[in-house]
Amino acid sequence: MAEPIIEVSDLVKHYPLTRGVLFRKQVGAVRAVDGVDFHLGRGETLGIVGESGCGKSTVAKMLVNLERPTAGSIRYKGEDITRLSGRALKAVRRNIQMVFQDPYTSLNPRMTVGDIIGEPYDIHPEVAPKGDRRRRVQDLLDVVGLDPEYINRYPHQFSGGQRQRIGIARGLALRPEVIVADEPVSALDVSVQAQVINLMDRLQREFELSCVFIAHDLSIVRHISDRVGVMYLGRIVETGTDTEIYEHPTHPYTQALLSAVPVPDPEAREHRERIILSGDVPSPTNIPSGCRFRTRCWKARERCAREVPALAVPAWFRTGGGPAAHDSACHFAADGSIGRSAPGQVVPLEGHGGGPG
Repeated sequence: MAEPIIEVSDLVKHYPLTRGVLFRKQVGAVRAVDGVDFHLGRGETLGIVGESGCGKSTVAKMLVNLERPTAGSIRYKGEDITRLSGRALKAVRRNIQMVFQDPYTSLNPRMTVGDIIGEPYDIHPEVAPKGDRRRRVQDLLDVVGLDPEYINRYPHQFSGGQRQRIGIARGLALRPEVIVADEPVSALDVSVQAQVINLMDRLQREFELSCVFIAHDLSIVRHISDRVGVMYLGRIVETGTDTEIYEHPTHPYTQALLSAVPVPDPEAREHRERIILSGDVPSPTNIPSGCRFRTRCWKARERCAREVPALAVPAWFRTGGGPAAHDSACHFAADGSIGRSAPGQVVPLEGHGGGPG
């Protein structure tokens, strides 16, 4: 295992719900993130996947201190950055940069490309002397595959894919150690997504970056990630290497997600069971007791309503599950490998169980 550069422990973010105009009274809370644990190794790419609204972007914002957590800790090189402020926080922010989701709204339309990419040097002037900034910006444009002569152009003169390359160049300007990419290709055409993903993959190796890559497209995450964490309703429900998650999913929600991934091979598609989930995702203001996935799970039992499942290696995996053993937050976790069943596995039929529909 690579040495952790970021360690997240019991991370919580609740947004209060209030009522009244003059005398505002808190009547509840939106539990956007509700106890998340993970680590990021040096030089590693961690993919975080899940449905819209599961808390992925909120986690990303807390990692770069755009949001302050309600509870929990985020340790960067052993130091809890949630407690920092002033110069200490500014120094950490230099080393943890973000690539935003929407390239159309994350770039200031009144600024030139040179000003956008060079703005981090105004905040951290020690990184680049003024006389050297133009050259550095042009070098960054070249690194992300854009003509350095575009330095005086404005964002509206670029396509969506080119704008996201500009956003990536801005994120690299301070030579950070960690990049947090919040769904960086979701707003792009499919034909452009592969180009941007391959660019980020190359830059991650070239600059020796550690990366948290957030997305809802499982195919993209598998292509770029070393490890994967699956989120559902504010918590991580399964985590492991890309092979463990994609070839040996053990949590019912992960199995349902993977069953919904389009398969180009007609023969393989005919032999694959599609899991159709019943019901809707519960409201983050009214989380179910016990396992929060139980209201849509075909394996749910009385125990699931009483006990919150721990994110740990299932017992049957520990006693002979082989090299695919990994953490799963399910009382009745079962290996979802194609072509074989594990102890206690339930294989749902079309229309009789769960899967995202």
